[in-house]
Amino acid sequence: MNTIEGQLLLWFPKLAMAIAILFCFWVISKIVQTALRKSGNRFNLKEPVRSLVSEVAKISILIFGVITSLGTLGINVSALVAGLGLSGFALGFALKDTISNLLAGVLILVYQPFDIGDCIIVSGQEGQVTHIDLRYTTLDGNEKTVLIPNSMVFANTVSILKKNEE
Repeated sequence: MNTIEGQLLLWFPKLAMAIAILFCFWVISKIVQTALRKSGNRFNLKEPVRSLVSEVAKISILIFGVITSLGTLGINVSALVAGLGLSGFALGFALKDTISNLLAGVLILVYQPFDIGDCIIVSGQEGQVTHIDLRYTTLDGNEKTVLIPNSMVFANTVSILKKNEE
């Protein structure tokens, strides 16, 4: 029994420190998330972009906090970090089209080359822009609705036929 109690007494300070570090990173992630959302409002960024940037920052800080906490416990995190790098590479390669659409959607929402209500032609598709999200740009025209992936909108020529004057 003395060995179990001794081991617990040895691990308790490390565990307390790891929990404190994780809590500090959680607080920092919430502060950064709030600051990014408010600065996004100040720069007139649309909600999907503000949300994406703030969530990515929060999750990145939390992952860094978990890795730091595990290192504080004495766990060798170099293999974990290498595994995360390889996993990130594999996921990035597998989801390259989705990531391409996502990044193109962010750039379209940030630079706003056209807005909702504008009449545009992209890749031979003509219509009025009814919705722009992180994956698709939605056009209504000629009695049909067309969803164009944002990577195509970003990579191809966009002709703006009529700007919405609201």
